[in-house]
Amino acid sequence: MFSKETYVQRRSALKKSVGSGVLLFLGNDETGLNYADNNFRYRQDSTFLYYFGLSFAGLSAVIDIDEDREIIFGDELTIDSIVWMGAQPTLKEKAERVGIIQTLPSASLTDYLSKAIKSGQEIHYLPPYRSEHNIKLMEWLNLPIAAQNGSIPFIKAVVNQRNYKSAEEIVEIEKACNITADMHIAAMKAIRPGMKEYEIAGLMESISLTLGGNLSFPTIATINGQTLHNHYHGNTIKSGDLFLIDAGAETEMGYAGDMSSTIPADKTFTSRQRAIYEIQNRMHVEAVKALRPGVTFESVYDLSAKIMVESLKEIGLMKGNVEEAVREGAHAMFYPHGLGHMMGLDVHDMENLGEVWVGYDGRPKSTQFGRKSLRLARMLEPGFVLTIEPGIYFIPELIDKWKGEHKFTNFINYDLLETYKDFGGIRNEEDYLITSDGARRLGKKIPLTPEEVEALR
Repeated sequence: MFSKETYVQRRSALKKSVGSGVLLFLGNDETGLNYADNNFRYRQDSTFLYYFGLSFAGLSAVIDIDEDREIIFGDELTIDSIVWMGAQPTLKEKAERVGIIQTLPSASLTDYLSKAIKSGQEIHYLPPYRSEHNIKLMEWLNLPIAAQNGSIPFIKAVVNQRNYKSAEEIVEIEKACNITADMHIAAMKAIRPGMKEYEIAGLMESISLTLGGNLSFPTIATINGQTLHNHYHGNTIKSGDLFLIDAGAETEMGYAGDMSSTIPADKTFTSRQRAIYEIQNRMHVEAVKALRPGVTFESVYDLSAKIMVESLKEIGLMKGNVEEAVREGAHAMFYPHGLGHMMGLDVHDMENLGEVWVGYDGRPKSTQFGRKSLRLARMLEPGFVLTIEPGIYFIPELIDKWKGEHKFTNFINYDLLETYKDFGGIRNEEDYLITSDGARRLGKKIPLTPEEVEALR
């Protein structure tokens, strides 16, 4: 937890930004895995953490701007709870740690909101992402699920604070990135033909826990790197495979790291693997060089895509005009996702608040395949923390679909592409802070070039 003053200042800035009404914060409850007393790992709502700092289940809060009141709603532990969970500070003591003077029982929140509505106050809330939130909003505000879209002024105010990371937040994020780097380096050293994917996934999670962290998202550790979010870990690693890892750690305070690596199962890359890896490496390095305030992240994405198309032309997989290929979307055959995303208290920071606000500053997103998956496109500013993760993939189902539709035949050499259907995918990823004159990598360096990867093998 940061100092009390940090949370007081954050709430003060938020009140000034929104201006009037009641700001409603829905903390997260425990969620049963397969019955009520066997829960998923608890994780507090990130916006609740940002403004109130308390990682305890069963809390809600309001900031009544008009009445100048800040209240945390919750219930004291019963003796039964203490027997099973141990003693904790009282709700009042928890609240005082973050500069909140007033606390009330959970049951009184409904009445508080009802009176505010009757007096003509606007109730601002953020878009719900859990069923428990939907139910509470129905009960408290009489809002059907289809109408629970969130308050735009509240969303924009939160985004405009959380997008700019403070120095103390950078320290926490860097902790997460250092643990994340250790996870990847250990995995790179360990991978051998004959191992199961889950052995690598388990190794990385154990390192995160040993170093005081947790996972910031479910680990991707797979020989099928062409499947972008592959969470299955039951395959046996074979000689000749490429092994793709996308994994990150989260600190005790909830800040995330997120890195990706691609490693040969054998001690060295094959010549074909190395050729594609070096193209991906150029995409990554040139994207990092382009990071600085005043450029749009979409222009950096376009740069990485053009580098890929030009390089794939050199080995015969693509053809035609590079600019046209990227503009029309032919590059998405090999690069069907974005270049990166914001990162902070969420590994995809504030994704529940909407990419159009977080990553686009209110601009509509593209609907083009590939480009529509660009989570961040806005002008870069100092204080932004983001990932850089270009990739190259050979997805058999996509190859068959586009080939059957005779799509982009002026840009894609399908005859040669057919021979790459067993290749898999390559993605490498680092985390960066945008500074006043460029960008700084966060966390320890993980191997990036083919030579660096092979040196660990």
